[in-house]
Parts: sequence; structure tokens; C-alpha cells
Amino acid sequence: MRRRGRVFGREVVESVSMVVFNDDGDQIEVKSDAASNGVQFMLIAGAPFKEPIVPYGPFVMNTVEEIQQTIQELRNGTFIK
Repeated sequence: MRRRGRVFGREVVESVSMVVFNDDGDQIEVKSDAASNGVQFMLIAGAPFKEPIVPYGPFVMNTVEEIQQTIQELRNGTFIK
């Protein structure tokens, strides 16, 4: 079975994923296969964090444990009071 995704540079990226590029170029090439309905993406630039990141839905934390804690707080109704 062929993997469905988009090509960013030389990397195939599945839907709802994050791609981190280094700073060794001045352009990004994006390709979409003929069977798809095109591609939409958001490009955000900024200084490197120089620390680990774990994205999950609208959250970005440093560890999986922090993500799990946040989800538990949401479920308990104790997140950001």
C-alpha cells in the first residue's frame, strides 16, 4: 500500500504533522501527488528553541508526560483556572 502524504523538500509528511527545517537553504519545494486534492500548509519561521518539543493537538510541550498531564487537567477541569 502506498503511503499518502505530501513531499516537503525530500521528506514525505503525513497529514497533521510537523516538519522542522534547518537553515541551510533559501527555498522550500512542496509537492502533492496527482490523486490528492492539493495541499494546504502553514509555514512559521522563528529562532530555534534549542529544547525538545512534543506537539499534540493545540498543545506543544517539552515531554509526552507534560502533554499527558495537560490532558488530564483538561478532563478534571483544573486546566488554567
